[in-house]
Amino acid sequence: MATEPIFDVDEANRSTIDASPEAVIAHALAGSAGKALISTNFRPQEAVLLHMVSQQQPDIPVLWVDHGYNTPETYRCAEAIIERLGLNIHLFIPRRTAAHREAVSGGIPSLDDQAAHDAFTEEVKLEPFRRGLASLQPSVWFTALRREQTAFRAGMSTFEAMPDGVVKVSPLLDWDSAAMETYLAKHQLPDERTYFDPTKVEGARECGLHPKLHSS
Repeated sequence: MATEPIFDVDEANRSTIDASPEAVIAHALAGSAGKALISTNFRPQEAVLLHMVSQQQPDIPVLWVDHGYNTPETYRCAEAIIERLGLNIHLFIPRRTAAHREAVSGGIPSLDDQAAHDAFTEEVKLEPFRRGLASLQPSVWFTALRREQTAFRAGMSTFEAMPDGVVKVSPLLDWDSAAMETYLAKHQLPDERTYFDPTKVEGARECGLHPKLHSS
């Protein structure tokens, strides 16, 4: 059964249609009743939204689902961003380590085996993420999604009500990669490009998290 969001998302979209990302963040925080969070996977350019949101709420919970397949460079960059911004990290991991899973169940399933890949995505990403949301119980969830990334994201709105009543907010939805790079350079934020998402595999493919949560 769907739960009512904490505020009117249609009105929020209308009132912020030409607003800056910073203004969108301020609007969402004002309506969150102190229960906002931001999620991250420390992929390239993630420091942009982490910086923007933490400038307005330094202690905001940051939900990081570490699937266990990150590169050494991604882990080092994540630690640099956490230290630089003083992030309030809440780490959630799969119930099996990557080494345990690979020893028992094999490597990352091929996209040709959809059932196996769906089960893999559930184990290393969806279940830990749901567990994180259940633990932190946000009313507002900030994401760094952008329209140019995938076809699914191209059709999104800045404010969206999820079935569980959480309001998903994507302040950077209309930014392109060049704008992201300009912000990173202006604020001298850490970034790196070796990120690998085992549930996505192909660059323009959805990882499964957002479409699945929308349909839950």
